[in-house]
Amino acid sequence: MTVQKFLPCARTASPSELAESAGALARSFLCGNLPEPEREEARLTLTGLLDDSSPLVRRALAESFADAANVPHYMVLTLANDSSDVAAIVLARSPLLSDAELVECAAAADSLAQSAIALRPYVSAPVAAALAEVGARNALISLAANPGAELLEFSVRRMIERHGHDPDLRAALLARPNLPASLRSDLAGAAAKALAATITGSAGLTPERVGCLTREAREKANVKIAAETAGDANEILHFVAHLRRSGQLTAGLLLRGLLCGNKHLLETALCELSGLSMPRVMGLVSERKSAGFAALYRKAHMPERLLPAFVAGLEAIAKAHCGGPMNARLQGPIVASVLRACASVNHGELDRLIAALRRLEAEAARNDAREFRRARAASHAIPDLTSLRRPPSAARMQPSLAEIIVPERCGTPAKAVGVSIDLAAFAAELAAA
Repeated sequence: MTVQKFLPCARTASPSELAESAGALARSFLCGNLPEPEREEARLTLTGLLDDSSPLVRRALAESFADAANVPHYMVLTLANDSSDVAAIVLARSPLLSDAELVECAAAADSLAQSAIALRPYVSAPVAAALAEVGARNALISLAANPGAELLEFSVRRMIERHGHDPDLRAALLARPNLPASLRSDLAGAAAKALAATITGSAGLTPERVGCLTREAREKANVKIAAETAGDANEILHFVAHLRRSGQLTAGLLLRGLLCGNKHLLETALCELSGLSMPRVMGLVSERKSAGFAALYRKAHMPERLLPAFVAGLEAIAKAHCGGPMNARLQGPIVASVLRACASVNHGELDRLIAALRRLEAEAARNDAREFRRARAASHAIPDLTSLRRPPSAARMQPSLAEIIVPERCGTPAKAVGVSIDLAAFAAELAAA
């Protein structure tokens, strides 16, 4: 196709015919076989077609130029700022567009064009950060699902802040390999918060009750994430530091971890809170009944009234021989042992702690009952009652609020494969509260 052949037919062609001819002229221009005078004529003609009123013509140019490296830069840039159905073609594929140009396009584009940028074979960290800041929901899901996107931690956190309520975005982010524990924790919190917002006020639940259940869900999730992360010393330290910065590193969280048989979380937290080295902290924790451990506990500014519970928990773990960093499920014997120890020294000041321990004792018993039922159902000894319709009072036997996809058996190495909150189970527990 040459300009001499293009111009006569362009005068009478329909939009679709003109688009076909424009594409042919663009391909001839890119081939580089045109003599220089004819090539310049083709360039000018194609430049004029960038303003053609028919989107079919401009789309034909975009499809011809999208993968080309020898097209004039201004042509690609003009098409990148066209209507989104035209712009998306070059935004997704053109090797000529710089990061700065992609950032500018993302700021002015709609969801379709932003998604095209997010799905480029490689999305640099600056472009990903721009999309995280201004991208629409669909664009962020595309970005999260793109293995070629260089997503830094602060960009993922911004995505969670803006659209963490969206389950599709959370699923896409959780599917990314090597997602830091701190971000998995934020995603678990976002899931709990999203569901709590829809349930508050229903079934007679007060905002305070829903808030309490949401906090418990986050604690369960964080204990399990800590179990997933325990094999990486730097990662668990980073995770605990994140919990501290976000106000989630509470005595309640650490006590829950201890009652699961996971003293590693407590040791890491005491290291973070006291400023002492990990070997020194581990040595003092091993001497749980000594004045040295009590001094460490106070140096970390832990609640004084809870010291007997932590000492009793460490003692119970030592006797049970199941204390390990991979534990993430409440251990009934440990909970019972701590309850007895606290009750024996209580003169009224531990009433609230004992009440909390009673709730955890009930949770551990329900967990054991569910495990027993699943095991029997798997062996066909009894039917799987979880698949049967039950009255509302039975809803308390639903799975716990936070379900992390990791093994839970004491002493079994766990592999971090993602974190989610079981929203159906969360809803059932809220309804039964």
